Amino acid sequence: MNLIEAGVAAPDANIAIIVTRFNKFINVSLLDGALDVLKRIGQVKSENITVIWVPGAYELPLITRALVKSSKYDAIVVIGTVIRGHTMHFKYVASEASSGISSIAINSDIPVAFSILTTKNIEQSIERAGTKIGNKGAEAALTALEMINLLKMIKNH
Repeated sequence: MNLIEAGVAAPDANIAIIVTRFNKFINVSLLDGALDVLKRIGQVKSENITVIWVPGAYELPLITRALVKSSKYDAIVVIGTVIRGHTMHFKYVASEASSGISSIAINSDIPVAFSILTTKNIEQSIERAGTKIGNKGAEAALTALEMINLLKMIKNH
């Protein structure tokens, strides 16, 4: 039996993090969680981390695709928050952002880690940005690191 498992240390990795300004008060906590994991656990150097701010979740797929095409990064972490409001806008933005990023991820040769919160209210978002339910930005960063190493192992296997 062959078993391929990877760790999360990737000190030479180049990582891009895309963050939305819309709902910035939540996304800053997700970003902080991702940065903490990349630096402390992944041992990624600060100079190898690029943070890109975009207006909102709808813009995430375009920038994700541009970063994948640049071939400058070993992984991309996508961070945003879409909170349900009183109109259908939530449904369309959340759906298009997630399907766009998913399409890019499966057609890419690098990991694209997804950390877009889609919640009913502000309280649920806060819970997922570092309180009761952990930090989904940190989880996405861990995923990106492990996937970088898994892809390297598969390539060299």
